[in-house]
Amino acid sequence: MRSFTSKIATRSVPVRCYTNQSVSAASNPHGKHYQAPQSTKAERSEAIESLARKGAVIVDLRFTDFHGTMQHIQIPVSQFGVSAFENGFGFDGSSIRGWQAINESDMLLLPIPQSLKMDPFTRHPTATFNCSVVDPVSKEPYSRDPRFVALKSVEYLKESQIASIVNIGAEVEFFIFDDMSYSVEANQASYSLDSSEAHWNSHKKHSGHYKIRAKEGYFPTKPWDQLQDVRTEIVRNLEGQGFEVEASHHEVAAAGQCEIDFKFDDLVATADNVQQFKYVARNTASNEGKTITFMPKPIASDNGSGMHTHVSLHRQDGSNMFTGESYAGLSEMGLHFVGGLMAHAKSICAFSNPTINSYKRLVPGFEAPINYAYSGRNRSAAIRIPISHPKARRLEFRTPDPSCNPYLSFSAILMAGLDGIQRKLHPGNPLDSDIYSLSKEALANIPKAPGSLEEALDALEKDHAYLLAGNVFSQDVVEMWLERKRGEIDVWRKQPTPWEFKMYYDC
Repeated sequence: MRSFTSKIATRSVPVRCYTNQSVSAASNPHGKHYQAPQSTKAERSEAIESLARKGAVIVDLRFTDFHGTMQHIQIPVSQFGVSAFENGFGFDGSSIRGWQAINESDMLLLPIPQSLKMDPFTRHPTATFNCSVVDPVSKEPYSRDPRFVALKSVEYLKESQIASIVNIGAEVEFFIFDDMSYSVEANQASYSLDSSEAHWNSHKKHSGHYKIRAKEGYFPTKPWDQLQDVRTEIVRNLEGQGFEVEASHHEVAAAGQCEIDFKFDDLVATADNVQQFKYVARNTASNEGKTITFMPKPIASDNGSGMHTHVSLHRQDGSNMFTGESYAGLSEMGLHFVGGLMAHAKSICAFSNPTINSYKRLVPGFEAPINYAYSGRNRSAAIRIPISHPKARRLEFRTPDPSCNPYLSFSAILMAGLDGIQRKLHPGNPLDSDIYSLSKEALANIPKAPGSLEEALDALEKDHAYLLAGNVFSQDVVEMWLERKRGEIDVWRKQPTPWEFKMYYDC
């Protein structure tokens, strides 16, 4: 659930300047030279002064790997001067999943001074910076740095002259568990999750009488909602990191499913915020003796976690380009953006729903957004146009889940929508009826989300030209993504599961 205020149209996001050496033509078959981010002298000096004011003793340099995991390295503040923002710090790129080969492993992290924050979870005062990943010799940005892909997608939007700003809002759902364990060995496989508020604990002595029944976890008060204080602690820590938190609540699944909504921002900033959100949530829960997962479907018989993604395009003055006189108050541009999403939805899923587990959420017969239709108030459609003030008009793409790399997922969504605008792809008629109540014959005519990660990857292999426009996604990125994800499928195929023993051991 998200309130997504009307500020979306009135807030003007400043244009960032990226000025540095450009990428080589050899790595850029489309002829587009993008530049690595570079800060101003004043920004670098202010960051160094802030380190002293805040009493930092360690500088933590962070970046996101290809799969979407935050990585880091620590530098003593005594070794961190103004030159660090230009000279950077080296690391072994061959040790990061899906990145460099061993014979060309050296890479460089360039800290982004504007991203300075103090980490609330460390024993010693620690300052953190997000980083750009570049070649140590040429200082050219690295094609597989997902944040660089996101920067390129925004630059491509501006150069297309379709719009100046893309705003993204992400509704991140997650589970908080009291305990979890798993084992995957040659001779055994098992997992166990537990939540004190879950219905399966109702038989235990001294466990309390207030348990949430399956699929009835949406909005109960205490004592059913036993996670309110943990969520509040997460909210306080997020606000301390500069987040504008809008709401916090229990979600539908009975055993610890939650959602905390924070304010939208431009595409790159929201992707940064999703990564920081995960960091803050996990560490807060750990301090409370609990564990958080953004895995889409951890519980077999209850709702899974999504990451509904809100999108709108704006002029430089902030005016909303999706507002018009067409269906649900959309402009023709907004409808064409929907058309692009629907045309490329299956291949988008390779990035927005990138795990094998993602497709245990995207199954027929439940509330999962698997039907590629668009509608106004109808939450059973994969693409929704929420009721909003004209200044806040937006699209809500409900299929993505929080296991995704947000830089790649948001970029793929933007590129699909822009392709729809450029080709004037109309999405057809809206579907305002309850999709779940339709007959099998009617449902057969509605396009569906992929039924597996393998199907999504096959769709990406066939349909990725729209991602290559302007070299936003390089061919190298697409091919490596396919290779890495198909590798996961190969391992999974060879691993028996407990369910198979239950079903087939006595066959």
